[in-house]
Amino acid sequence: MDAPSTAPAFGTRVYGRRRGRPLRPGRSAAMAARLPRATLILPEEGEPIDPRTLFPSDLSEIWLEIGFGSGEHLLGQAALHPTIGFIGCEPWVEGVAALLARAGPTVLPRLRVLADDARRLMGSLRDGSLGRISILFPDPWPKRRHHRRRVLQADTLHQLARSLRPGGDLFFASDHAEYVRWTLMLAAHEPLIEWCVRRPSDWRYPPEEWVPTRYQRKAEARGLLCHYLRFRRLPAW
Repeated sequence: MDAPSTAPAFGTRVYGRRRGRPLRPGRSAAMAARLPRATLILPEEGEPIDPRTLFPSDLSEIWLEIGFGSGEHLLGQAALHPTIGFIGCEPWVEGVAALLARAGPTVLPRLRVLADDARRLMGSLRDGSLGRISILFPDPWPKRRHHRRRVLQADTLHQLARSLRPGGDLFFASDHAEYVRWTLMLAAHEPLIEWCVRRPSDWRYPPEEWVPTRYQRKAEARGLLCHYLRFRRLPAW
């Protein structure tokens, strides 16, 4: 396996699908009515974002999900954690529409959406501003020449790690064994985080309060082994 790239991954180019078939009327209406209120507005270049300022002041902390697909996991976590604010990043228009159509009235005020590549947000987040980050079943871009398209690179992992508060968690799940090895290699060279593992069950089974995603179910139906990695932000010394 090639060594993970250290070249800058930031930019506005999005790999993969942005749009598929036309939206159904209900989802199109949800997009029109809800996206303007839920949209995360990126600041001018170089200006840091404090995610807490995007939400009601009574929330305990903010969690980020990168590539939320159709939003099953994000909405499930929002239902389980009513004092948490959620930022979701997803360039696939149908997925954004599905999330907004299914989000109930208690979730919408705690939801901010970036309908774009998450890398546009990563570099702007303030240090220690997030309590959890989830990257679940991202596109593995399995061909060697496409590895640079993976959302996790050395620089993006560092940006995510520094945006976590000490003790905050980064969850990564995949059914692609080589991408899992890639991620572990990156994490081994990132001094801000550690892999939380003591036994095989720590990566073979999802953590508590896990909400399955559509991609996870598809992988399991095909008999693929899913891996669940948890990394923790180390204390600031």
